[in-house]
Amino acid sequence: MPLMPTTWGPRVPHSPSFQQFCTFCLLLFAFLLSPMTATAADITEQLHRPLNKSVLQNSTDEADSLLHQGEQQHLQGNSDKAVESWLQALEIYHSIGDLKAQGLVYDFLGRGYVQLGRVKEAEDALRRRLAIARDVKDFQGQIFGLNNIGTLLLQKGEPAAAFQPFAEALEIAHSVKNIEGQGLSLNNLGLVAARLGDYNKAIKFYEDSLTWRRQTGDRISEANTLNNLGDAYQATRNHQDTIGTYGSALRMAQAVGDRVNELRAIDGLVTAHSSLKRYERAFDLLEERLTLTKKLHNLPEELKSFEFYADLYEQVGNYPTARNFYKKAIILARILEDNKQEVLLLDRLTHMKVGSRE
Repeated sequence: MPLMPTTWGPRVPHSPSFQQFCTFCLLLFAFLLSPMTATAADITEQLHRPLNKSVLQNSTDEADSLLHQGEQQHLQGNSDKAVESWLQALEIYHSIGDLKAQGLVYDFLGRGYVQLGRVKEAEDALRRRLAIARDVKDFQGQIFGLNNIGTLLLQKGEPAAAFQPFAEALEIAHSVKNIEGQGLSLNNLGLVAARLGDYNKAIKFYEDSLTWRRQTGDRISEANTLNNLGDAYQATRNHQDTIGTYGSALRMAQAVGDRVNELRAIDGLVTAHSSLKRYERAFDLLEERLTLTKKLHNLPEELKSFEFYADLYEQVGNYPTARNFYKKAIILARILEDNKQEVLLLDRLTHMKVGSRE
């Protein structure tokens, strides 16, 4: 599963949507500087005096800039710097009282902390985001916030605990007729059922999710759910529906240029065809996969392609070629400094059948 995603909620809008006119209490400052005693009328006037518009605009612009800077840093893989930028933005939004913007920053912080492996801080950020959404009666924010928390719990290996936030998100989405939220929540409930080993229930959730996701026109989300459904069919050994569903996901992903779901659908199809001993089709798909990963200059996925090739050649008894692909994969693992994967590959290479030695 791409934790993945699942979604992390709506993207941050441009500056104008953050421009909320807030007030600051300047009473203490005025009292200390003024030689005269403040009257009740003076106090009331100061409490309701709006923050200077130019100051508010400058602060908002600075916070927005930091927010977008953090987003770019995160996309470039610099999540530690992204978190620093988002924390600075959060401080400014807090100072001007922009609750909605604070909620969105917490969404980004949750994403950044997850990338850094700081799970406890990620969960804290996501729960703060949910609290703000509840305070301002932002139902869409609640739906996405609950789904984000559930997704994090899934990533922590706590599927039973993840069920409750997903179910609550679905209830809210249903009550406010939020089509996107219903599709997302049902998809995630399917992930919970699959993790718990109840694949028939997972299939039902995924099928219901597709009903809503097709209405939104979000083909990336639809392809993701189709891949999830393919996984569930594969687990139940329903080979016909497995291949048909992965095939639909592949075509949809290719149509919209969704490389993540395209590669995932190919992987599912390779596994399905090889389990049925349709090796020619499996090799054709692998060739397509390797060509795509090279075109994308995606070394981790290229490594995965070599692993698939090694495993498939080993299945058909072509051990010399399997060994060559294992060696290619090991070289890439070293380049990527993926020590764990390198050890696993070396172990697989070492334990190939005795008759496979060159």
